Amino acid sequence: MKNKDDSHFESSPILDVCQAMRERRSVRAFLDKPVPPQLIETILEAARFAPSGVNTQPWHVAIVGSLHRQRITKDILKAREQDQPENPDYQYYPTDWFEPYKERRKACGLALYGALHIRKEDVEQRKQQWYRNYAFFEAPTALIFYLDAKLCKGSWMDMGMFLQNVMLAARGVGLETCPQAALAEYPDIIRQHLNISENYHIVCGMALGFADWSHPVNQYRTAREEVGHFTTWYD
Repeated sequence: MKNKDDSHFESSPILDVCQAMRERRSVRAFLDKPVPPQLIETILEAARFAPSGVNTQPWHVAIVGSLHRQRITKDILKAREQDQPENPDYQYYPTDWFEPYKERRKACGLALYGALHIRKEDVEQRKQQWYRNYAFFEAPTALIFYLDAKLCKGSWMDMGMFLQNVMLAARGVGLETCPQAALAEYPDIIRQHLNISENYHIVCGMALGFADWSHPVNQYRTAREEVGHFTTWYD
């Protein structure tokens, strides 16, 4: 007997889950092609089945249209150009980088700017590429994820699992994504434009759309450690 929720996926091609995980990447160039609202509904319909401690389901999602995206982008860029200090609701990265994470971070940046042929000394080009984060890489759809500020670390783990569900479900319907912690650097700007209460923490943004695979920025992949490097077996 079919579950009524299965009807959302009957017309969509089935993508192997492991294949979707292996092929997922952060896409930073999108086609100028709108995402049908029903596809966004399909993605969130699937993602809502992510696990959460005692079924708290702490996630909230804002689906942001072009007008609000432009206003958010304008105000964040203004804040950065005026050297306004970032005030994220949480600290994403360590204050002092250390190995092996320091080297991985360096390799990630080299891969990105290398794909775009932006040299280390090209400070302005590097800045402009970074600023594209705040425009959601011109993706046709922007998502903002947030949760109740009173919740604890466990709920942030739950949010991470929900985010992964969103990204995998997007691949299942032919879309690509880029999760963006940069959009949480100025949470007050996000809250102001989207009328989100201060009782919520802004977790991240996400660009969503049809990938432009011809763009150089989508031609590289960051390296991943082999399974044996991060596992310990206990018989």
